[in-house]
Amino acid sequence: MPRPPTRRPVATVWPFRPTVRYGGQVARALRTETVGGIIMLTATVAALVWANTPWESSYTDLQTYEISPHWLHLGHMDVQHWASGGLLAVFFYIAGLELREELAHGELRDVRDAALPVIAATAGVVVPALIFLVVSAGEPDAARGWAVPTATDIAFALAVLAVTFSTCPAPLRAFLLTLAVVDDLIAITIIALFYTDELRVAPLVIGVVLIAAYGVLQSRDVRSPWIYVPLAVLGWYFVQRSGIHATVAGVALGMLTNSKETPDERPTNAERTDHALRPFSAGFCVPVFAFLSAGVGLSASQLGAVFGDRVALGVIAGLVIGKFVGVFGGAWTAVRLGLATLGEDLYWREIAGVAMLAGVGFTVSLLIGGLAYTDPSQFERVTTAVLIASILASAAATVVFRRRVRQRARLD
Repeated sequence: MPRPPTRRPVATVWPFRPTVRYGGQVARALRTETVGGIIMLTATVAALVWANTPWESSYTDLQTYEISPHWLHLGHMDVQHWASGGLLAVFFYIAGLELREELAHGELRDVRDAALPVIAATAGVVVPALIFLVVSAGEPDAARGWAVPTATDIAFALAVLAVTFSTCPAPLRAFLLTLAVVDDLIAITIIALFYTDELRVAPLVIGVVLIAAYGVLQSRDVRSPWIYVPLAVLGWYFVQRSGIHATVAGVALGMLTNSKETPDERPTNAERTDHALRPFSAGFCVPVFAFLSAGVGLSASQLGAVFGDRVALGVIAGLVIGKFVGVFGGAWTAVRLGLATLGEDLYWREIAGVAMLAGVGFTVSLLIGGLAYTDPSQFERVTTAVLIASILASAAATVVFRRRVRQRARLD
């Protein structure tokens, strides 16, 4: 069944307040995947340009500039760590809201409808990991990065889909969105289980209690942000102190945000929060993280090192080949075995395009790469591999979608 239209609160705009009017227009633009993807791409290009100029050392100095007041007891936190642990927590909070929306009103509320994207997403995690392990076998500490090619970047993938397939049918977009949301949930579970080196129980218990209190208040439809913001920030802080990556707290808080319809048709807490935070996430959090993570050298020797490194080659193969084989093969197998059905207005050629697009790992792949490899040179090669794979996956998907646009135009 198609998802009912999401209600959004309408902001009052006063004619004598042009800054409010233009600010509202900017916020509305940032709620679209295309604009958010373009800003993230611009930030990535800016980082690459800066990192390949004579002032490359100043870029590194910015990444490693430490901001860690001793009274926070968060250890050594530089700017790059604040971006991955703090700003990305907002991005994953939005992902948690989307997952809650899918469970309440979207594809995941019905088992038969959910089966196709869930099975495709699961296979799209397993197959890239296996390909990575095969390609990188024998390299020292290679196995730590098995999860790098398992993630799909929601913002980037939806932006490419919106630009290249303007006549995209709603079921295909819903399939990609659900696939990416389930993929993110699996990725955040992997981060919590496999990339936690030291667990501190006391801060974790406090963080869980604070997040649970947030959930209880949400279930009772308390609506004041003055209660939720302190609870969310403190929950994030104690989860970060526990040794578990704080993006886990972001997903948990998002999933606990109330999305239940109200009798008077007021916007739900989930809708209000999404409306407020999505522009901040798309316009600031994700671009800043991309800017601080994507600045790698692109000289001939540096690119040669990437293609001579089996770990980096494993990342490229996992994202470009593994994601396609996993997502498309998982969907096809599920339909053939009768575990799922191919919905109305969904076609295998378009599913193939989405499977290629799933190889755009970018944001979450860079995050996992930073957790897996602490050696700067190895992380730089992995980052370059993620960028190369994302470009290849986007290009392949673009070819498929542009052909489908022409085919649909002829049929119309």
